[in-house]
Amino acid sequence: MTIIKGKDIVVVGLQPWDGEIGSNCKNIAIEFAKHNRVLYVNNPLDRISIKRDSKNPLIAKRIDIINNKKENLIQVQNNIWELNPACTLESINWIPFTFLFRIGNKINNWKFASEIKKAIDKLDFKNYILFNDSDMFRSFHLPEMLNPILSVYYTRDNLMSVAYWHKHGHKLEPELFAKSNIVTANSTYLTEIAKQHNPNSFYVGQGCETEAFDMTKITHVPTDIEKINGPIIGYIGALYKQRLDLDLIEHIANTKQDWNVVLIGPEDDAFKKSSLHKLTNVHFLGLKDSKELPAYLARFDVAINPQILNEVTIGNYPRKIDEYLAMGKPTVATETVAMNIFENYTYLGKTKEDYITLIEKALAENNEYKQKERIQFAQSHTWENSVGEIYNAMSSIKNWQ
Repeated sequence: MTIIKGKDIVVVGLQPWDGEIGSNCKNIAIEFAKHNRVLYVNNPLDRISIKRDSKNPLIAKRIDIINNKKENLIQVQNNIWELNPACTLESINWIPFTFLFRIGNKINNWKFASEIKKAIDKLDFKNYILFNDSDMFRSFHLPEMLNPILSVYYTRDNLMSVAYWHKHGHKLEPELFAKSNIVTANSTYLTEIAKQHNPNSFYVGQGCETEAFDMTKITHVPTDIEKINGPIIGYIGALYKQRLDLDLIEHIANTKQDWNVVLIGPEDDAFKKSSLHKLTNVHFLGLKDSKELPAYLARFDVAINPQILNEVTIGNYPRKIDEYLAMGKPTVATETVAMNIFENYTYLGKTKEDYITLIEKALAENNEYKQKERIQFAQSHTWENSVGEIYNAMSSIKNWQ
C-alpha cells in the first residue's frame, strides 16, 4: 500500500470538525495527519444560517469569529489545524437559473478561497493537496483559485437524489468531477457515476470504527432490551421513511409474531404515526448514545437493514453493515449495488417474502465459524485501508509529487 508522506493537505467538505456527528471527512483527515500536515476547513456561514440559527452554539461560535471575538485558526490535534472562515457567504440556492447561480457562487468561492489562503500563508503550507468532500458549490472554483498541486474530489452520497443539491448540482458536480485530478468514491455505484465524467475515478471503500463493536468488550445488557425475549430481529439507525421500508418491517412483525422486532434510533413523523406502534412485538427503544450501541447490538439474533430502494439508498455505502458484522451478527439487508461487496457475508433480499426466508435462514445457519468470518471481513474496512486506497489513487497521477 502506498503512503503519501510529508505533504500539506487542505480538506474542505460539508461537515465541520466541531460538528455534533462524526463524518467520513474527519476520519480521513485524521488518517492523513499521521504522515502529513492537514488544514481542516469548516464550512463558512451564509446569511440565512446567521438569521435562522444564531442561538445554535456552533453558529454563535462562528458569528463571534466573524466579529473577531475568537481565533479562527486553531490546532486541534497533532498535525491538524481547524479553520473557521471569518466571512459570510450569500444564500443563493433559491436562484432558479443555474447561469445566474454561477455568478453568485463564484463570488462566494472567492470569499472562501481568500480565507483559506490566509490560513495557508500563516501555516506556511507549500505545494499542497486539495481534498474536497462533496462540497460542490462553495468549493467549485477552489482547484483554480487555490492552485493545488493535486485536487481530489471525494463522493460518498448520491446527493443528486436530494432536491437542494440537484437543483444546480446536476450541472456543477459533473463539471467538478471532470476538472478534478482524481475522483474517489466510497461505493462502486458512485464510482461508476464519476467515471462517466472523469476516467481517473477510483473506488476507495469505507472505514469503520470496528474496535468499538467488539463482542468481547460487552460487560452489561441495557435494561430496556434485557426484558425482550428472542429471537430479536434488530435495526440501529435513523428511522426515516425516505430510507426504510415501513411496509417491510410491518410484514416481518405480522408474519412472525414470535419474533421481536427492535428498532433503535430517532423517528420521523411517518414512523411516529405508523401502525408499527400498535404491534406488541415491535419495540421502539429510541435514540441512544453511540457508546451504548454495541451493548444493544450484542442482544440481536439477526440484524437487518430494511432499506427502501430509491435514488437516496441505491448507491450509499451502508456503514451500519460493517458495525453489524464486526460483532459477528447474521445480517439481512436489501440488495443494492452498494451491497454487492457484502454479498458473501450477508443475506440479501429484494422482497418482503425474501426477508422472512432469509431471516429464518440466518437464524438456522448462525455458528461460530460464520461469526469469525464476518468479524474478519468487517475489520478489513478500516480508515487506514480506505485512505491507503486514496493514496494509491493519488499515486496513479504522474508528475505532481
